[in-house]
Amino acid sequence: MRYHVLTLFPEMVEQGLHTSVIGRAMDQGLISLECINIRDYAGNKHMKVDDYPYGGGAGMVMQAEPVYCAYQAAVEKIGYRPRVIYVTPQGHVFHQRMAEEFAKEKDMIFLCGHYEGVDERVLEEIVTDYVSIGDYVLTGGELPAMVMIDAISRLVPGVLSNEDSASTESFQDDLLEYPQYSRPAVWRGREVPEVLLSGHHANIEAWRKEQSVKRTRERRPDLLKKEK
Repeated sequence: MRYHVLTLFPEMVEQGLHTSVIGRAMDQGLISLECINIRDYAGNKHMKVDDYPYGGGAGMVMQAEPVYCAYQAAVEKIGYRPRVIYVTPQGHVFHQRMAEEFAKEKDMIFLCGHYEGVDERVLEEIVTDYVSIGDYVLTGGELPAMVMIDAISRLVPGVLSNEDSASTESFQDDLLEYPQYSRPAVWRGREVPEVLLSGHHANIEAWRKEQSVKRTRERRPDLLKKEK
């Protein structure tokens, strides 16, 4: 998987993702990250990429031409037009199945907006997917893009050391993950459930499924409604 992020703050994205599991995956060549600074395509000595909105209103709007030129530069390197994710609170809310779908792509472009948004004309020209990470507004698209890249990357083969871990986590089959325990068997008077110490794999799996359903019903009942 190769990520291409169009942003005004490339250092923010690079520093945030070159750590932990995702950073190791980059070092191993399993995924790659290219951050393209939209200001490099401003076309003026002050590297100005925003202007007042037509029709009036508060704030500034990112201009179409710098965004489009940054996009074209990415496409020329890639060799074809991949999916372009515009990170916006107006998009479809990101979820695990969407991450699974995106993980099948070879290349992905993320467009990170700022100010009051991006000129609609360039969005109509290049964007294939409008995606949000929740019903709230942030100062820019970099953090949501990083969240999505992290979630997608974990599903790329070889990124996780335990290949089974991605398929048994929360939101698989619309259920939250079951409780996890480690040593010691007794901690401050709290004991690990006896079934987990039994070595009986069928009973353990049955218990885990029961706990997943119970936890989902208590914490995210909306997920269970999807199956009805």
